Amino acid sequence: MANESKPVAGGKSGFLGTLKDALVAASRDETGKPQKPAESAAPEASPATIALPPPVAPSEPAPAAEPPPVTTRVKDGNTGLSAAEAAREARTRGPQHATPPDAHVEADAPPTTRVVKTPSAPKAEENSERTQLVRGRQQVKRGEFERDPVVGWLVVVGGPGIGSYRPVFEGNNTLGRSPNQRIPLDFGDDAISSEEQAYIRYDSSDRSFLFVPNLAKTNVVSVNDKRPTGAVELTAMDVITVGRTQLVFVPFCGPEFDWSELAENKD
Repeated sequence: MANESKPVAGGKSGFLGTLKDALVAASRDETGKPQKPAESAAPEASPATIALPPPVAPSEPAPAAEPPPVTTRVKDGNTGLSAAEAAREARTRGPQHATPPDAHVEADAPPTTRVVKTPSAPKAEENSERTQLVRGRQQVKRGEFERDPVVGWLVVVGGPGIGSYRPVFEGNNTLGRSPNQRIPLDFGDDAISSEEQAYIRYDSSDRSFLFVPNLAKTNVVSVNDKRPTGAVELTAMDVITVGRTQLVFVPFCGPEFDWSELAENKD
């Protein structure tokens, strides 16, 4: 016969096709609609097949946290944040939530900056009496001498006190090792008498200096390596030897200048 089914390889006939049709017919519901055939079980994976994990869908970014609500005080239609609160809110909420420039901020604390107006400078006319114009040579006011003025110096160039000096005053000056002498040579030279080893006198009338040795003393004195037996006139840079000390005489007063000239020109 022409419609007979041919045997399938392996000894099986068209029984499988008939069984499938029977299952489809049995699965029809009462409405006559065919049911979807059940999916066949997945075949077992062969040992050579490696199962890959399913792809992971990209995670959606977490929604940004909502900023904390701003609680403001309203006064006459304006916000009542203090300056400190507004600054703290601007730091916490970021620049996008900063207080708008047209918003009115009520400051609870008093302002820290004060405007101080300085008094205007006095007019030049008011200080005119304090300003004095100085022209020419100004005269120096001179008073009376509180002590005898200095007329010269003795500079130590040899002996224990080398480098030191002693002033010579107007009138009579005593030389000695004692501190109570008018010209004390207290540098440690024991060869100098304690008191009145010699005298140095300045006479303002003739503007001259005299060196007078004390002949009652046994200690040797000399002027320019000469032993005087009486008064000797002193000139600039004369060398006086007393004991083991050498002194150079430096005059200040003399023919060119004397303190009496200032006294005559005193105001």
